[in-house]
Amino acid sequence: MKGSGFAIRDSRDDDLATIAAIYGYHVLHGVASFEEIPPEFDELAGRRREILAQGLPYLVAEAAGRVLGYSYASRYRMRSAYRFALEDSIYVDAAEVGRGIGRALLSTLVQRCDKLGYRQMIAVIGGSDQWPSMRLHEALGFTRSGVLTAVGFKFGGWVDTVLMQRPLGEGATALPSEIGLPRGGARD
Repeated sequence: MKGSGFAIRDSRDDDLATIAAIYGYHVLHGVASFEEIPPEFDELAGRRREILAQGLPYLVAEAAGRVLGYSYASRYRMRSAYRFALEDSIYVDAAEVGRGIGRALLSTLVQRCDKLGYRQMIAVIGGSDQWPSMRLHEALGFTRSGVLTAVGFKFGGWVDTVLMQRPLGEGATALPSEIGLPRGGARD
């Protein structure tokens, strides 16, 4: 998918240094992640490998050979009853916010996950004041499911989590099929 001056593609191993820098910034300066110390490069590489091993998308937005942001889908929870639900994650380089990169990443992520046999996508948004993220998700079909009040503590204050979700494929209108789900983790 192409955006205004950028393209969305599958991530590669050589994107990891930039992904780590983007994520590290968000860990240190925002509440999109509840981590307080940026993880080591090898930890992030392992997380990405695990997502890819499950057959899930891990995407980047790129312009002129430079990664501007990334997104991925992961299992919402590990218990087997959650096996048809995914969680989305999106991080954009702070200098690139407002260019439609997050929208392009999330839109492509939803489209890709829609074809994999999953039925729900969950957004877990750190901070009930994160209106840009909530508006982005809402524009792409997510509805607000609830707020977990003061479940995180970061930067010396309590942080809420906003839950939003959207159906994938047939959503809850039909029983799911095990066909199409990645092997190795779908039935933990």
